[in-house]
Amino acid sequence: MSHGNDELTVVHVMRHGEVENPTGVLYGRLPGYHLSDLGRRMADRVAEHLAPRDVRYVVASPLERAQETATPIAKAHGLDLATDARLIEAGNVFQGKTFGIGDGALRRPANWRHVVNPFKPSWGEPYVDQVVRMMGAVDAAKERARGHEAVVVSHQLPIWILRSYVERRRLWHDPRKRQCTLASLTTFTYRGDRIVSVGYSEPARDLVPPHLLAGAKPVKGQGKAYGA
Repeated sequence: MSHGNDELTVVHVMRHGEVENPTGVLYGRLPGYHLSDLGRRMADRVAEHLAPRDVRYVVASPLERAQETATPIAKAHGLDLATDARLIEAGNVFQGKTFGIGDGALRRPANWRHVVNPFKPSWGEPYVDQVVRMMGAVDAAKERARGHEAVVVSHQLPIWILRSYVERRRLWHDPRKRQCTLASLTTFTYRGDRIVSVGYSEPARDLVPPHLLAGAKPVKGQGKAYGA
């Protein structure tokens, strides 16, 4: 079936809500990390925000925190929740460890070899690989929601790398400056098969702890500003 070149489709790429992480590790792709009570409130808030929208497809990363964030959105629209493995968190060699220069994995010289090349990056999944899989997942969601809207739930780094690619910025960056707060929406509008605009909103901003907002400095004992 052919589609008109002027047909608009909107794909909201959402970061999951706050995660229960009392030990403050970089949980990455590890199983068993669920939304906190606050994270569930964030998910419900965004579900309320999107309830009036013409959402026809909801899909999430296979990790628990993404699935739990997407569930109330799918429920609000009477949709089954789909899963796409391409939306998973970026791979990272520091997964399961605390990460910091003075209080984490970087205190050990044996780990320094993992941070020699921030342009790749040398500590995890290459940025280019993240672009390829995220573009594939978002394009697939666009196809499922042609002429309507879709919600895609993923993780901070892959979302930010995708947006940086679409907006033609360099992929390496300062993690503290990512504009991708918990439960935020990075919205791509397609005209036909071409992305014509990128938007950003934070429907649950008032629920986000100040130290987790974009640009905030890490607070020892309260997790990192760049999250996961």
